[in-house]
Amino acid sequence: MLSAYSGSAIRSAEAPLLDAGQGAALMQRAAYGLYAAAAAELISRTGGCYGRTAVVLAGSGNNAGDALFAAARLAGRGVRTTAVFTSATTHPLALAAFQRAGGRVELLSEATTGRLVGSTAAADLVIDGILGIGGSGGLREPAATFVRELAAAATGVVVACDLPSGVDAHTGVVNEPVLHADLTVTFGALKTGLLAGPGAHAAGRVVVVDIGLAGSLPEPDLFRLEAADAAALYRRPRPADHKYTRGVLGIAAGSAMYPGAAVLATGAALATGLGMVRYLGPPSVADLVNRTHPEAVCSQEQVKPTHVQAWLVGPGADEDPDQRRRARDAMASGLPTVVDAGALALLPRRLAPQVILTPHAGELQAVLAKRKVKATRRDIEAAPTEYARIAAELTGATVLLKGAVTVVASPSGSLFSQADATPWLATAGSGDTLAGILGALIATLADDDGDAAIERIGVPMPDKWAAIAAAAALLHGLAGTRAAGFGPIVVSELPQHLGAVLADLLTAPPSRTQFTN
Repeated sequence: MLSAYSGSAIRSAEAPLLDAGQGAALMQRAAYGLYAAAAAELISRTGGCYGRTAVVLAGSGNNAGDALFAAARLAGRGVRTTAVFTSATTHPLALAAFQRAGGRVELLSEATTGRLVGSTAAADLVIDGILGIGGSGGLREPAATFVRELAAAATGVVVACDLPSGVDAHTGVVNEPVLHADLTVTFGALKTGLLAGPGAHAAGRVVVVDIGLAGSLPEPDLFRLEAADAAALYRRPRPADHKYTRGVLGIAAGSAMYPGAAVLATGAALATGLGMVRYLGPPSVADLVNRTHPEAVCSQEQVKPTHVQAWLVGPGADEDPDQRRRARDAMASGLPTVVDAGALALLPRRLAPQVILTPHAGELQAVLAKRKVKATRRDIEAAPTEYARIAAELTGATVLLKGAVTVVASPSGSLFSQADATPWLATAGSGDTLAGILGALIATLADDDGDAAIERIGVPMPDKWAAIAAAAALLHGLAGTRAAGFGPIVVSELPQHLGAVLADLLTAPPSRTQFTN
């Protein structure tokens, strides 16, 4: 499991080392890590370092120092280096080392912007060292115009120093313009802004350089599950199991208008692996579910007499009064419940953490509006961690906010983010399959075995449901990515890819790898 920290937490962890006079050592560790990663990227993309060209974008702070020291090392390997200064002042020792190594210096101004955009775009490597974790509010002129024009041009490989300039380290909010990185080399620990919101996409691949902060870091601000965590959470069947001990999920989804939602959610739940699905809904939809998934037990019963370990309510059920009644009853049952789509409009004032809401940004806007929180869909998409946390606090439920980067907020305040999905999953029915996967997981992990699994991966027990929701997002994303390898995704075929993903996870040896946003 990956852990990330706010920018202020990183600065606090650095403070004792800086007070002890270790600032220069910290910078050299960071610069060496940046150099090594940039050189490896340059070799991978172009076949070597000698004779290649690199441009450092340098501001006035320590980020510029890291970048200039790294560029001096690249110059030692035959890379022709230029520094474009966005400020009249910069780190003096790093500048001296850069110039001793043969680096050229250019000062950005309104008059030089056009020429420097052209020469920077032509370089094999661009190192973004303008702003660091202390930066706020984005780039100022003339750097803003320069980066905006550079971002519109075709460039060589872009490596961000600690984080892309303009990305908020605390939240992942992107203050445009931002030069999107192919690789971000971050120092000490992951920053929340590299794993959440638009900042996760601006960061590209992320490499963490250890500079000696591990003993000083506080509790993480955000977590991301890896494949090994999902495998550790997954409940494997045991010899003494039968269908009732392997988890029974009740699904009240679909309607005469939207029957496919029930079929998709049921198929995804079955493919995730559980003992039984009990489907409740209109006879015509139940018949379609049975013809597609004969394993499902279908009826027109209500929630209270139906024996299950968890519920999934809402997909495709907007217009059906019986399904709406079932959704309300499930939310009041005390059982773990996934609340999706049409059922989100039926929320009571307060819920419990085992109720997991799965809105997209537009649906979350409506949930928040009923609680007197004004936010547009664009606001939520720009700052998903902030609004998911607000929703979890106001409702008492766990909130899975769907998006290109999925954010899960626990009522405790903890956050998870997952960026495992492919853009091909942005298609009708995708949310129904995610809901089915999540429903299956909460049904199989609702008992003490689920508690033990949560402890195994090191998640605090109050965040159990958030971790399970993050695991569902991870599995959904991996299945979609696998499906996209065969072309455009047909959502009804996603369960077969989910089965293959689970088979790989459950047979692969545990491993931790560099990740890509």
